[in-house]
Amino acid sequence: MQILYEDPYLVIAIKPVGVLSEDAAGAACMPSLLRQHFMEQGKPDYIATVHRLDKVVGGVMLFSRRPDVTGKLTGLVARHEITKEYLAVLRGHPAEPSATWTDLLFRDSRVNKSYVVQRMRKGVREATLDYVELGRSEDMSLVRVHLHTGRTHQIRVQFSHRGLPLLGDVRYGSKATCSTALWSYRLAFRHPITGKAVDVCCPPPEQWPWTLFSGSVSL
Repeated sequence: MQILYEDPYLVIAIKPVGVLSEDAAGAACMPSLLRQHFMEQGKPDYIATVHRLDKVVGGVMLFSRRPDVTGKLTGLVARHEITKEYLAVLRGHPAEPSATWTDLLFRDSRVNKSYVVQRMRKGVREATLDYVELGRSEDMSLVRVHLHTGRTHQIRVQFSHRGLPLLGDVRYGSKATCSTALWSYRLAFRHPITGKAVDVCCPPPEQWPWTLFSGSVSL
């Protein structure tokens, strides 16, 4: 378990690809792994998920360590007071080096998939992000994405809708057989108890396709 930041109130850790964000019976999940990690150190074992990362996504993730702090953290998430930045490798090249996109997304819970739609109706929510291109190869691009909203599969579906599926994301149009190239890179927020600024980031693992863009991400 890779811990990036911890105090008596919260913990920020790296979620590996393939591990669930929330408690689930019979499956590898971050809350239970963190509880085990802290119990082995003789520390309290309360851990609560306050935001989600898709199973196919790895990277920086925030958890509560006290029941009275959980609501404060989920409140920060709900009010979009936590800066969330991601790195993604796209199949193709964006038309602009940077842009802000706003779409209407509809999530079909029956198939766990989201779609860009053209009008507001029941189940449709607005989704906004901005991105900056950090590097490119002959047929791929590395982008840093700042989420302004946190819709299901938001980054994956907004880029796919524009003909730029994330590498390895077969659900949204990629034919590559690697893992989905999306990484939770940075979380920044004002600590709900101490009031201090917390700003934590971690680059993706040193493996393909991230290594195609070595040097493009500076901490």
